[in-house]
Amino acid sequence: MAREVIATEKAPAAVGAYSQGIVANGFVFVSGQLGLVPETKQFAGGTVAEQTEQALKNMAAILEAAGTSMANVVKVTVLLADIGTFAEMNTVYSTFFPTDPPARAAFAVKDLPLGGLVEIEAIAVLPG
Repeated sequence: MAREVIATEKAPAAVGAYSQGIVANGFVFVSGQLGLVPETKQFAGGTVAEQTEQALKNMAAILEAAGTSMANVVKVTVLLADIGTFAEMNTVYSTFFPTDPPARAAFAVKDLPLGGLVEIEAIAVLPG
């Protein structure tokens, strides 16, 4: 199986031993994205809405670097520090997937890296 590591400066560098994304067998696997602004390495804001928007922008940049887009996302996993913020996250999330959204799971977790409020990972297909 061919495997290609995806890395872009348009998304935050990994904060651990992982790649931003991996292409394998026609799929793109995007590692969990926090709401960090790539240039500053700081959270985009203190709300779930702000961090969700930035996490999804980071995901879009990684997908673009891999040769695909948000339109080709087939599965998303959302991790929330507080499930009570689900509606706030979902409002922003819906703007990135306005029609035919991908399959998704959302979970509340005890903590997220760097004290984030939301982390989002995805699987997409390559076009063609």
